[in-house]
Amino acid sequence: MYLLSDILYLVVYYLVGYRRKVVRDNLAACFPDWDRRQQRITERRYYRHLCDLLIEGVYNVFFATPPFLKRHYRMVNRQLLDRYYEQGRSVVLMSAHYGNWEYMVSSLNMQMLHHGIGVGKPLDDKMVAGYITRRRTRYGTQVVDQTDVRQHVAFFDLYRVPCALMMLSDQSPSNPHRSYWTSFLGRDTAFLYGAEYFARKYDYPVLYYTVDRVRRGYYEVTFSPLCETPLEVPQYSITEQYVRRLEQDILRKPECWLWSHRRWKLTREGRIQKDGTLKIIPK
Repeated sequence: MYLLSDILYLVVYYLVGYRRKVVRDNLAACFPDWDRRQQRITERRYYRHLCDLLIEGVYNVFFATPPFLKRHYRMVNRQLLDRYYEQGRSVVLMSAHYGNWEYMVSSLNMQMLHHGIGVGKPLDDKMVAGYITRRRTRYGTQVVDQTDVRQHVAFFDLYRVPCALMMLSDQSPSNPHRSYWTSFLGRDTAFLYGAEYFARKYDYPVLYYTVDRVRRGYYEVTFSPLCETPLEVPQYSITEQYVRRLEQDILRKPECWLWSHRRWKLTREGRIQKDGTLKIIPK
């Protein structure tokens, strides 16, 4: 499998140069103290990891079995989640596009007692999206479009079904005026507020999970509490804690984060278009 990834790396990085300018701009802006050599080393490591993710993603959709996922995506301290399940409490799981998130989606419901719900953006191609969703949910995890998540969470809360709500909160928001703004990797950055919104609305404990790539193709997931009593802490404090934890993970292994994503296309006034112009978004 990884021989294909090695070949794909040569094509994606050297021949196609997929989003190489985006990656270089992001690394240069986030690590201005790095010299050119450091940036290029991290860049190449990132593309190797990205190609591994692509191959693992294809394998996950078509071939991954429960024993494979449990062996390659090990949850180190699942007992932390089990404690909340035994109390009949749902939880919010906050993480990012770091490590391998597709294995988490497929194995979420299979590897824990909670009913697993993954929240994501819908794909434009409905036919492809439907097929991929069916494959990702074949082991019980429910994948919900972000536009429909409120009604699903309300349903499971009404009937007291303990759920684990998985939210990758490092996506770029669509509206700068409905975002939480903070300093992230030295840059003014907008963050989604959805995870904290659900935690505060339903008083769900919030956990952050780190996905550590221990070796090629093998990942370990470690959960740690961010907030057990969301209604007792100031607004935005949960999101701020999440940002700081994610920042620590990225600084530890920067190549494992999704640098080819246009993360900083928002300003506080609007959206930076692909041609570099600013589209003002009214309040």
